[in-house]
Amino acid sequence: MLDNKDYMARLSRARRKRNRKYDPRIIYLLVGALLFAAAVGTGIYLAKNRSAAASGKGSQEESLAEESDEATETEAPTEPTLSPEEIAAKQEAEEIQAVLDSYINLGLVQVEGYLNVRETPGSNGKIIGKLQKNSACEILSEEGEWDHIRSGGLEGYIHNQYVLTGEAAREAARAEVVRRAVVTADKLNVRSQPDAGAEVVGQILQNERYVVLGETEGWVQIESGYVSADYVEVRYALNEARELDLVSMAINMYDNLVISKVDSYLNVRSEPKPDGKVIGKMTSKAAGEILEVLDGWYHIKSGNIDGYISADPQYTATGQEAKDIAMVEAELMAVVNTDMLNVRTEPTTESTIWTQISKEERYPVLEQLDGWVQIELDTEDSDKAYIATRDNNVEVRYALAEAIKFSPLEEAAQASASRRSQIVNYALQFVGNPYVWGGTSLTKGADCSGFTMKVMEKFGVSLPHYSGSQAQMGKAVSSSEMRPGDLIFYANSRGVVNHVAMYIGNGQIVHAASRRSGIKISTWNYRSPKTIRNMLGD
Repeated sequence: MLDNKDYMARLSRARRKRNRKYDPRIIYLLVGALLFAAAVGTGIYLAKNRSAAASGKGSQEESLAEESDEATETEAPTEPTLSPEEIAAKQEAEEIQAVLDSYINLGLVQVEGYLNVRETPGSNGKIIGKLQKNSACEILSEEGEWDHIRSGGLEGYIHNQYVLTGEAAREAARAEVVRRAVVTADKLNVRSQPDAGAEVVGQILQNERYVVLGETEGWVQIESGYVSADYVEVRYALNEARELDLVSMAINMYDNLVISKVDSYLNVRSEPKPDGKVIGKMTSKAAGEILEVLDGWYHIKSGNIDGYISADPQYTATGQEAKDIAMVEAELMAVVNTDMLNVRTEPTTESTIWTQISKEERYPVLEQLDGWVQIELDTEDSDKAYIATRDNNVEVRYALAEAIKFSPLEEAAQASASRRSQIVNYALQFVGNPYVWGGTSLTKGADCSGFTMKVMEKFGVSLPHYSGSQAQMGKAVSSSEMRPGDLIFYANSRGVVNHVAMYIGNGQIVHAASRRSGIKISTWNYRSPKTIRNMLGD
């Protein structure tokens, strides 16, 4: 039997045990713990499933992407990015190739200097152009030693000994394809500076090609100067044939050239004998065409004169000697195609017409402008002389001087006629001598009034050394009344007399014309006369 103390202790332990077993707080805690554990487990499970699913999906997408990339690379591979320099080089290579491909049967000239292009096959064919070293042509056909070609707007024949063809030509030509200015105008001025008012230093012709050295606004620089960008096409190209240059074209007009070598004038006679009638004169360095070679004489055609000149080599040059002289002497001339042509003080139709010029003369060109040229008339006045080229009334080209019509005055029975012919024939002795402003020497140089003053002085007529004062002397006569020995006066744009000449008959004058021309023969109306004066009183 338990004592009371033991009983009470057991009862207390039982109560504590019971209380621990059934205390709702404990149950709540236990239930909460179980729910939390379940939630955590579920979360971990779901997380693992989501990760696995995501991982599987990603792998699948990557696989699909790789397959897609592989397909894209197979269909259109991506080009690497090129630098601007690489792009320019690629474009240049393509343009060079396009130039080479533009020739079906390319020929490339391999000769020092240039190769002649002839009108017909054969060394006697007329030369119409030239191909410089490394110039290209399209070979149309082969005729023995000659190739029929087209190049630079010309079609002709070249000797195929000097022409590279086939693949060798294409490879050699590749290095020659550069940026060139291809002329699109008939003729184009080359100027010293990129300015429309700059000095004209040359001319180039349609289809000619020049290496481009630089470009500025509206202008292209080539080796010889500047040309307007409006009249050239700048592109990659090979050089091609050129027509004969303007000087050579002037010489090429003659098949059998003869040049006068005398200092003044060479007589052209009606017959091949020393006493044949003089029908014309060839000025110093004037040109003619030899029609026939006779014993000691050449039958020639020069200008409008058909006659005979001495074949003595001290008076005339032929062959290469003549060509060499002509290359130096040919100059740019204005050749008038109408009876009379207006001359103005400025290159505009609004400016003053101060004289007219004749188609019987060729006038040296001082400057070329658009639609106008400045010509030389006299040097004793500051007036400028401009003529219009727009109406095709004047042709501007390189030319050589040619024979002029001339017959010396015959001595007549009357004393007055004899005196006039003596004066004229005396004056003609000094043709070819120099012009010197202010000069009075018939041999060393005189100006216009100095010349007439000294000639008239020989025959007892005293004149002042000034054309304006001479024009106040003697008796005025009309052009229909004038006779050899009369003086003809010309005026400037203000109507003031500034030039004088002596009439020699046959519609001609002798005068000290200019520094360029010296004492020469001209047509009496080479410009409009102001007045005509009889100084001899008969």
